[in-house]
Amino acid sequence: MSLLQQLHGVSPVAHDLMILSVVILSGIGLGNLRIAGVRLGTAGVLFTGLIASHLGLSPEAAVSHFLKDFGLVLFVFALGMQIGPGFFASLRRQGRVLNGYAFALVIGGALVSLAGGWMLGMPPSAVAGLFAGATTNTPALGAAQQALASAQADPALLTLPALSYAATYPLAIVGIILSLIILRYFFKVDVAEEAAAFQREQGVGIEALERMTLTVDNPNLDGIPIGYVPGIQEAGVIISRHRSSSSKEVKAATPQTMLHLGDLVMVVGTHGQLEKSRLIIGSVSEENLMIDSGNVTFRRVIVTNNRVLGKTVHELALEHLHNVTVTRVSRGDLIFTAMPDLRLQFGDTLQIVGDEESLASATKALGNEVQMLGETKFAAIFAGILLGVGLGLYPFRIEGLPAPVRLGLAGGPLVMAILASHLGRLGPMIMHMPMNANRAIRELGIILFLANVGLLSGENFADTVFSPQGLQWVLLGIVVTMLPLLIVGYAARRFHQLNFMTLSGLLSGGMTDPPALAFATGMARSDAPAVSYAAVYPLTMLLRIVAAQIIVQLG
Repeated sequence: MSLLQQLHGVSPVAHDLMILSVVILSGIGLGNLRIAGVRLGTAGVLFTGLIASHLGLSPEAAVSHFLKDFGLVLFVFALGMQIGPGFFASLRRQGRVLNGYAFALVIGGALVSLAGGWMLGMPPSAVAGLFAGATTNTPALGAAQQALASAQADPALLTLPALSYAATYPLAIVGIILSLIILRYFFKVDVAEEAAAFQREQGVGIEALERMTLTVDNPNLDGIPIGYVPGIQEAGVIISRHRSSSSKEVKAATPQTMLHLGDLVMVVGTHGQLEKSRLIIGSVSEENLMIDSGNVTFRRVIVTNNRVLGKTVHELALEHLHNVTVTRVSRGDLIFTAMPDLRLQFGDTLQIVGDEESLASATKALGNEVQMLGETKFAAIFAGILLGVGLGLYPFRIEGLPAPVRLGLAGGPLVMAILASHLGRLGPMIMHMPMNANRAIRELGIILFLANVGLLSGENFADTVFSPQGLQWVLLGIVVTMLPLLIVGYAARRFHQLNFMTLSGLLSGGMTDPPALAFATGMARSDAPAVSYAAVYPLTMLLRIVAAQIIVQLG
């Protein structure tokens, strides 16, 4: 101890860094230990921080406060960047039912927390921390602490959320998993059969893109440019190649390409779309224009040029400027036909058809700088954080509450990241964060947050938790965790017959609990539960952040 005190006198920065490093290193080790098949994960850092603080090892309070808040911002912003691109699509697909149940899960947890806190005579600040811990939601803890700080609460109350959070968090992880097991056995679920049924359900209405060569038999199309063929755009197909009946040379098809009777065209679309185009154009030909391609070929090009981002396929006018045709677009795991009104985002992969010279010209215009996909756009990220922090400070008044509710550092950056990553840009700046960088920033952020929460709260942790009052918190936390899960899980399965893969993802996402998702995917031996997890996670996160602030203000 004296050595550390001497070091603090010589170099306070080195002193603080050494303590923080020891706490994080030992916390990661603790988090990797498996107890009954369950790991604490990054939450282990919270407990080593509590232990270090209890032993009198802690950095300067101002340093810990800054690192705690900065870590929270990094975590939620990177999280928003990850889920933003698919957020609105997931709402359209399954959002109403799943998010309705997730909303019930949040409200149920808040009501049980308030009722239990009232029965036990707990202060609202402790109830808010218990609510966050029992639902494994770290940003809600941050929101509660910020609300207390903004209200200039009694310093004695400022540590209560972290104490009740730490008391309830470990068993909450176990409680969520136990709830999934109870529902599985109650409904006699055959996990393998449910996983197979889920895959069949996901495939309904989703068709792969196919190619079809058609002979122009419709006399009404003789002498008509492809761009003026009636019903083609409505059919949702792209005509990529054309061979004249007279020249026998395959060329890239453009809207200006003139059709004549006996010509061959290659059409790209789903099976149903191709059948519609066949009725418009003519009969199916056995010839394959991909093989008999002449000087026409195709190339996959990645969109990285700033000047084309946000433009539609029609606005690019590649067929006019470069004599190539865009046939399909890949965005993440999605592949779809390149319809004229589709807006392009950074990292989209276009399949273009044309001769080599034209393809080279179009490739240069689109960018195709693959190395840019590995670059993190820090200017855009910090611009997003700046706007997110500003949004978090904006007060929203709710009737009946003595003070306004703010999204805070936990909610503002999250909302801004979701919006910015969905749009793909922030003004002139591209919003792009490679997956590895996103994962690293998220991990760093949550580790800094939890470590410093522990260091700021550990002085009174043992006296508070290992007491009759602390044991009451632990028991109430188990009820807050499991009661809403079992009620919502029963209702969702009973009244909406949710597939167990969907149900387990819903409950894991509704509790914003990655360990529960990992358990569910391991049980299913597939990533199927992640679909509904991603669908409810963003809204649930925001609701819990707001709910924690409301609970704090009810005292």
